[in-house]
Amino acid sequence: MTEQPELPGTSAPDGAGVPTPTGAPQASGVPEATATHGRVGPDGTVYVTTKDGERVVGQWPQGDPAAALAFYRTRYDGLAVEVGLLEKRIEAGALSPEDAGKSVAKVRETVSNAQAVGDLDSLLARLDALAPVIAERRRVRKAEKAEKAAEAKKAKTSIVEEAEQLAKGSDWRGGATKMRQLADQWKTLPRLDRQTDDELWHRFSAARTTHTRRRKQHFAELNEKRDLAQATKEKLVAEAEQLAATTDWGATARAYRDLMAKWKAAGGAHKDMDDALWKRFRAAQDTFFEARDAATSKVDAEYTANAEVKRDLLARAEQLRPAQDPRGAREAFRQLAERWDAAGKVPREQQKDLEARFKRVEESVRGAEDERWRRSNPEGHARAAETVAKLEESLASLQRDLDRAEAAGNAKRAAEARAGIEARRLWLDQARKSLEDFSS
Repeated sequence: MTEQPELPGTSAPDGAGVPTPTGAPQASGVPEATATHGRVGPDGTVYVTTKDGERVVGQWPQGDPAAALAFYRTRYDGLAVEVGLLEKRIEAGALSPEDAGKSVAKVRETVSNAQAVGDLDSLLARLDALAPVIAERRRVRKAEKAEKAAEAKKAKTSIVEEAEQLAKGSDWRGGATKMRQLADQWKTLPRLDRQTDDELWHRFSAARTTHTRRRKQHFAELNEKRDLAQATKEKLVAEAEQLAATTDWGATARAYRDLMAKWKAAGGAHKDMDDALWKRFRAAQDTFFEARDAATSKVDAEYTANAEVKRDLLARAEQLRPAQDPRGAREAFRQLAERWDAAGKVPREQQKDLEARFKRVEESVRGAEDERWRRSNPEGHARAAETVAKLEESLASLQRDLDRAEAAGNAKRAAEARAGIEARRLWLDQARKSLEDFSS
């Protein structure tokens, strides 16, 4: 159906299908008007000329044909502006390649069917010229997308590898925090292709699950140990509180030392309970030792005598020769230690020096006993002897290899044999020294 425009200054009476310009003659007798890209026929039909021939774009049965061409030229100018704007937007990259292609197709259809007079072929040619531009934009966009995908894959792979390392470690508190941070980083990265993204996510999720499971197991075991430590310390506290009122100062002091050793060996309980138990344990100790100090404060004169006793014991202890008679020294020291404990307190200014000297003797006796045991250990002696025998056998074998190589004139094998002999001799010297230590 051809379009019949309504011009300014015209009116359309009721029932009339075509507007009649004011003062214009009727359709019959309208002269034909022509233009470069269109014309108005004698009957008022408006045509546009394209490379495919003429096409009817409207009817102008009344009025000036030149005005009709001007009217339809205005429509063409609007299309030209639309094409120009589309060119600028595409060249500026304001549209995605997909949107640009859709827009070109839409405008092309509009131009192809336009009810306008003008060089429509040139507009279509300009639209067609946008195809390579869009193709290049599509290529660039595809390359950028591929580059971003590669970067995202690299970043996600790095996250997965770090999570897998954390899953193998034992940094439970820091590891859990780091896992959350890695999960947040993952969310900021774009998705990859479905298969790759799913595979990486599966690895990351598995690492988090492994870390969480191991972490829970660790803390469950830790809680179990703390429960056991708590039960042990509760018993120690009960023993300490029973001893608090005892006046057997020496024996009770030793008992408290034993309880303290057991306390340290018990490990840590749950913090709040551990602190509460420790306060009770220390309170019991303090009660006993304060009572002991109050009682002994009345006999300050004894402190000097006690110090003299301890000096005598220390002199005897320092005369022990643990290196010559470890067992005898150990037994003698044990007896001296018992007497040392029973001797009582000494003046405060002398206590540190006396205790330090006695401690050095104790360490010397213990070290000598440990050394005696090490030297007399039959298993160690047997291992040392076996090592010496194997090295001697290896040395003899290498010597035979050297003799054969020299006889055959094989310089390379002879050099290798000499190097092996030199190394074995060094090892053998060290092994023999170790064996002598067991024998001495």
